[in-house]
Amino acid sequence: MASRASSACSWCREARAASPYATFARLGGGRACNLDLGDVRLPADALLGDGSDALPAIEAVVDRAMAALGAEAVGIMQTLLDQTLEYTKIRKQFGRPLSANQVIRHRLADMAMQCDEARSMALRAALMADAEPVARSRAASGAKAKIGKCARFVAEQSVQLHGAMGVTEELDIGAYFKRLLAFDTLFGGSAHHYRRHAALGGRAVQA
Repeated sequence: MASRASSACSWCREARAASPYATFARLGGGRACNLDLGDVRLPADALLGDGSDALPAIEAVVDRAMAALGAEAVGIMQTLLDQTLEYTKIRKQFGRPLSANQVIRHRLADMAMQCDEARSMALRAALMADAEPVARSRAASGAKAKIGKCARFVAEQSVQLHGAMGVTEELDIGAYFKRLLAFDTLFGGSAHHYRRHAALGGRAVQA
């Protein structure tokens, strides 16, 4: 549990055995669970840390997680671009490949641009992972906001250029699309991180 005023973390070793839980599939792949804790009492040695505010440590972990997830998202975006480019070269309509149409080339070029922009932000977040807290958090939030926006664009374009087969379970495109949608919402969406980035920028100026 975390709050702005005071935060502390505890580890409940027997929580799974003592409390009801239910697992479910995640949109972007993998599984998660809801764990209901009721009337749980923990010994003093379950407290993690020295009992002081744990929020800075939690934020550091989340910032690094966002940097790692951003790198994963960029890899998925590049895969979507590569597969879509290959598909438009072999898919023919009216006797010519889709990629022969200028409007399709423009869309592919836009996808490539979004991939490059996202890659730059992911690299910056990774390079700033060990920086001082405000700079690290600004880089992480900036990357999360920008990559989330770019990822959604690339995913949607890839599905549209593949047609209806782009959302079938038999094609990787649909799975990648769902993974990027999940990334966009994990740890807060783009709008949240734009606000966080701006707020941290104000703190940096005051410092």
